[in-house]
Amino acid sequence: MNEAKNKVKNALTEQKKIYFIIIGVMLVGILLGIVFSLILSTSDHTLVKESLNTFFTDIKNNDINYTSILINSLIGNVTFILLVFILGISIIGMPFIVILLLFKSFIFSFSISSIIYTYHWSGILKAFGYIFPHQILLLFLSVLLGCYAIYFSKRLFNYLFFKKDIDLRRAMKRYLQVFVVCLGGVLLCSLSETFLSPIIIRLFY
Repeated sequence: MNEAKNKVKNALTEQKKIYFIIIGVMLVGILLGIVFSLILSTSDHTLVKESLNTFFTDIKNNDINYTSILINSLIGNVTFILLVFILGISIIGMPFIVILLLFKSFIFSFSISSIIYTYHWSGILKAFGYIFPHQILLLFLSVLLGCYAIYFSKRLFNYLFFKKDIDLRRAMKRYLQVFVVCLGGVLLCSLSETFLSPIIIRLFY
């Protein structure tokens, strides 16, 4: 009984450490996104501004191809989640998962920083409409799946190379459950990005 409790306690402690590491990595990505948006050259800032103006003007005028946006969003979100999952069941996937999460948070931060830099105070409201709720939920799901992917990959490594006593079937079942939840979550994110986000942005335009 005590041995089982110790195993559960050690597993929870290990998961907490992974969560802290992943959150730290994503905070670094957010910081890099802010810095990168500020050090862009004048010509690059102009290109970003033109792209943002086109984006927000199309939304304001409801000149949106909802089908195309939904398809592109689904492809991007599902591909990301699937890639993290596959890397989690590979032995060498851990560093690549970290890189993917770093890149994800970098893009998130760069987008928000660029909107605020371009539109100043009104950009805060535009950025809120741009990220709420789908981008925030997507970041949360990325952290959740990323942590479980690293945790499972580490356990698989210990099982194969150090012959540790691990209930791999149970761990895989739990990992699959988390993946299915995250997959359902990103589908909701894509629907929200396509149909809800434009409505919220128009409220603040």
